[in-house]
Amino acid sequence: MPSRVMSHREMCGREGVNLRRGMNFRVGGGHSVLLMSVRPDAPYRDELSGDGTVLRYEGHDAPPQMTGGLDPKTVDQPLHTPRGTPTQNGLFFQAALAARAGEAPPERVRVYEKLREGVWTYNGVFHLTDVTQEHDGTRHVFVFRLEAVEGEEDDAPGPEQPERRPVIPGPVKLAVWNREGGRCAECGEAEDLQFEPVRPGVTLTPENVRLLCARHARPAAEPTAPASP
Repeated sequence: MPSRVMSHREMCGREGVNLRRGMNFRVGGGHSVLLMSVRPDAPYRDELSGDGTVLRYEGHDAPPQMTGGLDPKTVDQPLHTPRGTPTQNGLFFQAALAARAGEAPPERVRVYEKLREGVWTYNGVFHLTDVTQEHDGTRHVFVFRLEAVEGEEDDAPGPEQPERRPVIPGPVKLAVWNREGGRCAECGEAEDLQFEPVRPGVTLTPENVRLLCARHARPAAEPTAPASP
């Protein structure tokens, strides 16, 4: 199922909640949800590692009602609301610290990526493994580290040390989407699409990725090798 194309409505239906914000801690009881984007106009600096197995996810800004009229981009990202309850940053922060200290297993996180208006893709399950606070030149922001892992789509516990998997980068998926006109490269179908490497194990570039419908994609159970650097 990773790399499947979805609408926002389909995402919300799958998770059983209206995903209005990017950070959603424990929406389904057994997992959390993050919405990401690496588009030039994205409000946060999310980034995949070169091999596509690690996500650097930036925490979210304080809402306008918490900034005293200041630009949220000039205010430190908050861990708590004015009432003292954890913000979404705070909830993910606590889970990341517990995982780093070995006090709890890593939080399981489903990640969805916005490619363009109305077009999202599912990036699969990640494990939240760490968090740091960085200064971006103006204010302090939280940076969460998540590792893409195999399996765990049904909320069942996976192995203690699951195998990492590469995620097809957003710019590559967008280039392939534009090349194929948002349709299956084999039959022209416009529904139930997903991105798939042509040759698993080869660097994920637009030339090595296709957009295919469910009928022409490889079976979900077929394993794929990690992409080369």
